[in-house]
Amino acid sequence: MIQSLMVMMAIVLGLATIDLGWLIIKDITKPPYLLLSVEQLLEIFGLFMLVIIGIELLETIMKTYITQDLPHYEVVLSVAIIAIARKVIILDVKELDALTLIGIAAIAAALTFGYFLMKRSQSFGRNSNTPDDKDADLSLPSSQNKE
Repeated sequence: MIQSLMVMMAIVLGLATIDLGWLIIKDITKPPYLLLSVEQLLEIFGLFMLVIIGIELLETIMKTYITQDLPHYEVVLSVAIIAIARKVIILDVKELDALTLIGIAAIAAALTFGYFLMKRSQSFGRNSNTPDDKDADLSLPSSQNKE
């Protein structure tokens, strides 16, 4: 079941990548050549970020079901941060009210703060496994201790 989900996700990612390439080629071959409007750029960036999110989701699925004994919250937070970044990039500020913008900013700040706390707890976990300098055996070999 999981393998079929990964295959379907890979197919969707391949089709989205082809669609992105087609969109870029189509937009740069229309007059004025090699110039893109703001709307075209936002459409391309939105699709590009969607492909990146899909790649992250595929990686999450693979990591989650291949290594089930490891925590996967880092990948989930990364995907969520990329998704909210995509939303911010393609956002049309003129069409949204202030409360919606504050909500999106709060989500972005909460995800970023959660990622920071996760990384900080991981670094504390690594540092606690190493011996302190005061506990390390710094004595000289027995041949050099004779004075």
